[in-house]
Amino acid sequence: MYMDTVLHPFSHTLLEWYRCHGRILPWRSTTDPYAVWVSEVILQQTRIQQGWAYWERFMQHWPKVELLAAATEDEVLREWQGLGYYSRARNLHHAAQQIVAMGGFPRTPEGLRSLCGVGDYTAAAIGSIAFGLPMAAVDGNVFRVLSRHFGIMTAINTTEGKKVFTALAQELLPPSEASAFNQAMMDFGALQCVPKSPDCGACPLQETCVAFREGTTATLPVKLRKTKMQERHFDYYYIRCHGETAICRRGGGDIWQGLWQPFLVEEGTFVPTGGVLRLLRKGVRHVLTHRIVMADFWLWTIDEKPSLPEGYVWVDENELDGYAVPRLVEMMMDEVRKADAESAGG
Repeated sequence: MYMDTVLHPFSHTLLEWYRCHGRILPWRSTTDPYAVWVSEVILQQTRIQQGWAYWERFMQHWPKVELLAAATEDEVLREWQGLGYYSRARNLHHAAQQIVAMGGFPRTPEGLRSLCGVGDYTAAAIGSIAFGLPMAAVDGNVFRVLSRHFGIMTAINTTEGKKVFTALAQELLPPSEASAFNQAMMDFGALQCVPKSPDCGACPLQETCVAFREGTTATLPVKLRKTKMQERHFDYYYIRCHGETAICRRGGGDIWQGLWQPFLVEEGTFVPTGGVLRLLRKGVRHVLTHRIVMADFWLWTIDEKPSLPEGYVWVDENELDGYAVPRLVEMMMDEVRKADAESAGG
């Protein structure tokens, strides 16, 4: 039985549903704030099926926050490789150092929000699950469930929308069951009130759902259109010279900060001289949050190292796995390996 003597009917039904249908996940078997925090950061912009393996690897490599704080940024980025949104990894690493400097995890909403990369949602998730703080965690699932059930037409990607939904979620949250309520909302949105074609016939909240009654399930939540995505074109050259290749670390203020990449030409033209140039793949479309990258992959095999812009270093090809690279560069490396396999077979 839930401890709160008076529950909103919505909250009561939701908690009863969660008791029967909630997902069994490894980070839910603990109230360790470190384990909860790592799971929340990984699962931002990442499906549970993919994030689960990353969470387990992080917890095996760095089972305590002190160990993560002592790692190098390159080590953290390397373990993060493939998840994308690499600022999450850098923030995670920096926040671990903050926590160690504080002497442990902060236990107040303000303290949690002071950690690098921790916003309102993550602070509420950690606070409610690890410390039992009565903080409503509002994410995409919560926006969808509340907008449909209560028929809220306010756009979720506006300041007013965030205020409306946060206030409603906080009002519905049972203070003594904050952890269960927040996780119930996450699971209900992920399993029952899904974005497309939800099974409203099996929904325990059907009778009180405004969207079901008015036939607006497909149009809620309301979201304002984004501006047109910027498109960029990359020419990536994998330069091979006697078992070495040239790479550089991407700088700040742009995508993939701190990750490594082969020789890149984005503006202007580049005409390699000497050696053998081979087009591995043309027109690779890589979609990011606010831009689309169209890329061509080249393999340039030469006998003498060319003069390259400042920042490029030559590394042994066999050691490339030790460098964290963006997903697009991983795709290029796959093309290089395919070309090598074809050459070896032919």
